[in-house]
Amino acid sequence: MKKSEKTRKLIIEKSASLFNQKGFAGTSIKDIMDATGLTKGGIYGNFKKEGGDKKGVKEEIALAAFQHAVKVVNEEVRKRTFVIENSIDKLKAVVYFYKERVMNPPIEGGCPLLNTSIDADDTNPVLQKRVVKSIEYWQQRIIKTVEKGKEEGEVKKEVNSEDFATLFIGTLEGGILMSRIFKDNHQFDIMADQLIKLIDELKK
Repeated sequence: MKKSEKTRKLIIEKSASLFNQKGFAGTSIKDIMDATGLTKGGIYGNFKKEGGDKKGVKEEIALAAFQHAVKVVNEEVRKRTFVIENSIDKLKAVVYFYKERVMNPPIEGGCPLLNTSIDADDTNPVLQKRVVKSIEYWQQRIIKTVEKGKEEGEVKKEVNSEDFATLFIGTLEGGILMSRIFKDNHQFDIMADQLIKLIDELKK
């Protein structure tokens, strides 16, 4: 890996937890400099925007940091579910993963989808659009799992995969939000237990 690629990677990795905890407006270039040990020139030199727009550079870093944060979480979940063949068990494994990690998330600050969505809702349409794409990708993965379960005779044919995917994500993210607000696992456990029951109801 080239030195420039290593530097860019360092900026993205260090910025991921900063933006996830402090949000876009709350994270400054100085924060990124302090986290990486790089100069302002070192930051801008790796994230150049046409016309030298400093806000554009920060936005580019935030987008890359968000993508990195989501990728880290996805990879952690995939490690847990990859070896599981049964669709019902695969869905449950995702719930159990979050039960274990809700207060100790893969990226410091909590779920990047939830945090970035709230942070960028009315202030940064570019970031918000990236959140939507990430959630749509997650929905498609759940739909694919449920549809495979139907093909394998594990899931009832009449289950609406799209509706279930929305319910699955909404329940998980709602549980994460409640636990982060009250700073304890109990809030998430209540939601997770209900989600496990819903998953069991998919069984043929």
